[in-house]
Amino acid sequence: MSDKNLVKSLNRRQFVAAAGAAAASVALAACDSSAPAADPGADAAGDSDAAEKTKISFVLDYTPNTNHTGIYVALDQGYFDEEGLEVEIVQPPADGADALIGAGGAQMGVSYQDYIANNLASDQPMPYSAVAAIIQHNTSGIMSREEDGITHPAAMEGHTYATWNMPVEQATVARVMEADGGDFSKVELVPYEVDDEVSGLRANMFDTVWVYEAWAVQNAVVQDFPYNYFSFISVDPVFDYYTPVIAANDDFAAQNPEAVKAFLRAVKKGYEYAVENPDGAADILCAQVPELDADLVHQSQTFLADQYTAEAESWGVIDPERWAAFYQWLNDNDLVANKLDVNAGYDLSFLE
Repeated sequence: MSDKNLVKSLNRRQFVAAAGAAAASVALAACDSSAPAADPGADAAGDSDAAEKTKISFVLDYTPNTNHTGIYVALDQGYFDEEGLEVEIVQPPADGADALIGAGGAQMGVSYQDYIANNLASDQPMPYSAVAAIIQHNTSGIMSREEDGITHPAAMEGHTYATWNMPVEQATVARVMEADGGDFSKVELVPYEVDDEVSGLRANMFDTVWVYEAWAVQNAVVQDFPYNYFSFISVDPVFDYYTPVIAANDDFAAQNPEAVKAFLRAVKKGYEYAVENPDGAADILCAQVPELDADLVHQSQTFLADQYTAEAESWGVIDPERWAAFYQWLNDNDLVANKLDVNAGYDLSFLE
């Protein structure tokens, strides 16, 4: 697989709109584990060989990448088996992972706080919630060519910006520019029409682009492309929301709380492995998904080793104040169809 196709895995071209899809479609299976093991919550002294495993279909948000490493490590290292789980990793359908989780076609999967906001604000929200944070901080921001000297938001004036044409996206860029003394109206908006941000910058298709530091910026490093980058959270902490998260279908979680807890225990071990051994974790991801570019995976994995837990007391926790602050910002700026309960959309009771 080329770098161009790899970087496509982290483009959020559907952004918040993806979560508004109501219908789920058939997902493609990627991996599964089928060896017999004990059911979560079963008596350890019981007949574990006779117990059936709890099956969980887990849908990714995009094609496999380093955001998902802990899940693949858990699969590879047998952590799911140890918890009595049979986990099938599936690719997202056309209408997004959130639609599949909400409809119950997948019991768990990868989502984002902003996608969940869009769902909660809809007239008929689907029943799913975040149950753990994959990464502690929002690692996105604006990347540009080094030669253009766009080292801070106000410097975007007079340059082109590749937009997904989404209200929350453009409001975010406008907010950080204004905080820096800039004027978003002086930015020329051009359509986002690339799969590889580095290639787009090289070809002068745009001057600035929203990227994720763990992938696009690391891709620039691997390609030895001179770039500038600033993060949104360095300008305004309101944008330190949770992206990505692990989400669960509410009905499944209510009926199978021990299975959700078991899944999170296994995945927590997987991400802790990635923190302690990023090269080993990168090797596991590449072995599980051999079409990935090994150099980019290793570069990205090294970066994320410090991001999965960061300064949090343990992997997966969500800070209620940060969660609420972002939802309050969406409410205050009329960026959602209906006002949000700023404390809704997540449930940490399954995280041990």
